[in-house]
Amino acid sequence: MKEMIFATGNAGKVREIQEILAGLGITIKSMKEAGIKADIVEDGTTYEENSLIKARELVRLTGLPAIADDSGIEIKAMDWGPGIYSARYLGEDTSYDIKNPIILEKLKGKTGDERAARYVCAAALCLPDGREFTTRAVFDGEIAYEAKGSNGFGYDPIFYIPSFGKTTAEMSPEEKNEISHRGKAFRQLREIIEKEVY
Repeated sequence: MKEMIFATGNAGKVREIQEILAGLGITIKSMKEAGIKADIVEDGTTYEENSLIKARELVRLTGLPAIADDSGIEIKAMDWGPGIYSARYLGEDTSYDIKNPIILEKLKGKTGDERAARYVCAAALCLPDGREFTTRAVFDGEIAYEAKGSNGFGYDPIFYIPSFGKTTAEMSPEEKNEISHRGKAFRQLREIIEKEVY
């Protein structure tokens, strides 16, 4: 069984990616599972740059193929922020139980198109031979009027999909993977892995 390291400590993300890349005969390990304690500084100015920074560092540390992603939520009423700063919005370790109500408060009184939002994800694959690949996907929605649902993580309870009539936190993991930014970006990456790696 071949191994690939995924640059995350987020158990929810690992589960999502394991599901998307299932059947490739690859064991996807998080940094924690691989015993890697690295404080990788994401100082890129784009999602792609940040995902490459993480994957490159893991290849350097392990000599194994590595995948990473950088994603964020972009909200029209917040000048399409917080964007690449989504994870660090309101502070590095601020819980989403604090962030989400603050965003809902900021959008109070806004309706229709003013609540437009999108998730963006760039995924990267770096190989020990120096080859690098990136993919990007966007997932359009809007900010809900209240947080709902207990599935997913991060901003999912306030990210509402009108065509489904629910937030991404109210969707099953399968439903969400089918349409989400991360699902789309990693399905594109899966095709690259099948062609270029194994």
